[in-house]
Amino acid sequence: MKNKKRVRKKVNYDKVIDKRFNIYFFIVLFLFGVVIFKIVDVMIFNRDKFSEQIALLTYDKVFGPSTPRGRIYDRNYNIIVDNKSLKTITYQKKKGTSNQDMISSAKMLANHIEIDYEKITDRAKREYYFAKNKKECDRLVTDLEKDKVKQHKISQKELDELKLSRIELEKLDFSSEEKKIAYIFYLMNKGYTYEEKIIKSNVSDSEYAFVSENNNLLNGFNTKIDWERVYPYGDTFKSILGTVSTSTQGIPADLKDYYLEKGYSLNDRVGLSYLEKQYEEYLHGEKAIYKVINSHETKLLKEGSRGKDIVLSIDINLQQEVEKILAEQIRNAKGEANTDFYDHSSVIIQEPATGEILAMAGARIVNGEIVDNTTSLLMQPITPGSVVKGASMLVAYNEGAVKIGEKMLDECVKVAGVSEKCSSVNNLGVINDITALAKSSNVYQFKAAIRVNGQEYHRGMKLNFNQKAFDTYRNMYHSFGLGVKTEIDLPVESNGYGAKKDKASGNLLDFVMGQYEAYTPMQLSQYVNTIANGGERLVPHLLKEVHSSSSTDSIGKLELKIDKKVLNTIDTSEEYMNRVKEGFVAVLNSPGGYGVGYMDKNMKPAGKTGTSQSFIDTDNDGVIDTETITSSFIGYAPYDNPKMSIIVTSPDSSHPNSSSDFASLVTYRITREVTNKYAEIYK
Repeated sequence: MKNKKRVRKKVNYDKVIDKRFNIYFFIVLFLFGVVIFKIVDVMIFNRDKFSEQIALLTYDKVFGPSTPRGRIYDRNYNIIVDNKSLKTITYQKKKGTSNQDMISSAKMLANHIEIDYEKITDRAKREYYFAKNKKECDRLVTDLEKDKVKQHKISQKELDELKLSRIELEKLDFSSEEKKIAYIFYLMNKGYTYEEKIIKSNVSDSEYAFVSENNNLLNGFNTKIDWERVYPYGDTFKSILGTVSTSTQGIPADLKDYYLEKGYSLNDRVGLSYLEKQYEEYLHGEKAIYKVINSHETKLLKEGSRGKDIVLSIDINLQQEVEKILAEQIRNAKGEANTDFYDHSSVIIQEPATGEILAMAGARIVNGEIVDNTTSLLMQPITPGSVVKGASMLVAYNEGAVKIGEKMLDECVKVAGVSEKCSSVNNLGVINDITALAKSSNVYQFKAAIRVNGQEYHRGMKLNFNQKAFDTYRNMYHSFGLGVKTEIDLPVESNGYGAKKDKASGNLLDFVMGQYEAYTPMQLSQYVNTIANGGERLVPHLLKEVHSSSSTDSIGKLELKIDKKVLNTIDTSEEYMNRVKEGFVAVLNSPGGYGVGYMDKNMKPAGKTGTSQSFIDTDNDGVIDTETITSSFIGYAPYDNPKMSIIVTSPDSSHPNSSSDFASLVTYRITREVTNKYAEIYK
């Protein structure tokens, strides 16, 4: 069969091109119609709407001076930080005002107000002299240097800098009156031209009256009401409340980058430390917004408003009592024997179920005077001693080194290369795990640690170095918050002190009885709360609520409530955790328990005492030269449903370097009085 020859159909390319052209033409026509429609919509139908949006995007806006900050309340809605009105003198440069006009006004004002001009800098004096003696300063540069400005080789600003730098020092040897005028002139020029400057806050009635009555002559000077922080409870808890910059200070140089990144202006008043800094986002007021019309005029667009109010977890009445007890007991202790190196104690009270801090205080005695030392609770680690044995016991249970109820002989332990180690009371006899906690047996922990290390104790044995054993204990401690940051809601906190590298096997025995690493009081508080609540490590926090600002004396609407935050849960069984808690109950309630009497038994308390060797540098030569004794206590109540926890620390409260064995009971007395006061307030 013959193949048929395929015939290619002839294509009419002209028709195809015409067809495609018509399609493209109608697409372009359609798009063009859409564009025309949008132009008409923007320019005719919605002209006002889009004109307003363009204006919002293109005008220069500036902010007014800082408005009052939010109030700070305690947990019972007592105001503990408020604002007080201040009579203030301000300056805003008017259009057409020359430097000579400004100097004349500054001179007139200087004759009627007192101002601290000692802050004036060399730079400010040079700028004043330059403004006052412009023609004279013009002669400080050569014609060649002036020509460089015309040739655009240097800017006018660079030329003026040359003039400033060449003003002779003797020209700046101002009289007191001239310094005052120069300093006022500096304040008048600080910041942008259109900004209102604070010249002086908290002025006298006569100063305020003079400016108010003569502002038509004082060309730009005026009066207004500013604000400052006030503290209805005096210095109580003041160091943790923090500080705020002043009207003339603005943002300090060391915090400039921090706040500028957040959109602040250099003359803003800001929180500088602790809670004022931590919660700046809530406390700072909303400044008034102005539209810049020209370099000297503005138009108000939005009124300013006071910052939001915050409610703390602190009970200010309990806080006052704790600070009072600390001051009294520290003074009393300094009158006792062997307190040569003792100078401070600290207290923290928390809610174990939430992490809320009810009170935190530290006090130090300096030359017979009591000074606040509360910030040390976050920054100064101490050697904790036996209070950490709850965590050590959990390691022993978890690793199978100790069984619940297991008995051991409490005897002095001797391993090769290490001095003999004993419990604080030698030879407690045969004891179980509960008695080991109640009577703070070091030996029970030593023998358990040797098993965790993979060995069994016998006298004179060599203790092998086993990094895994160190890591096992350290990981457990960290899970309780010991040696890691607690994440408290404050801007500073120490990690405590931990060994950079474990080297000696004998250090393991020191580790398990709290003699190897050092922790802050806040870390100890997080630790005892974790035991009290059954194993949840919670963030300790001071912020409880945030409220909108109110125009009245009453607190505004609730905007934010802080819930508990769980960082981790202890990796152990409920049975083991309950066994440790049973041991802590025995410490304060069983016959012979080392903590009996620290807390009233009617509170149903549980806890642990701690005594540790510590070492200090007594002559500040950088060398540790003296051994001391640090005493600590951790506890909570009631043991069957904990509502409160407490830690008390007293570093260097005695020392073993004298003929007397007397050891101050300052930690005991502070604990007893504070917990009694708590029970009285929360009965």
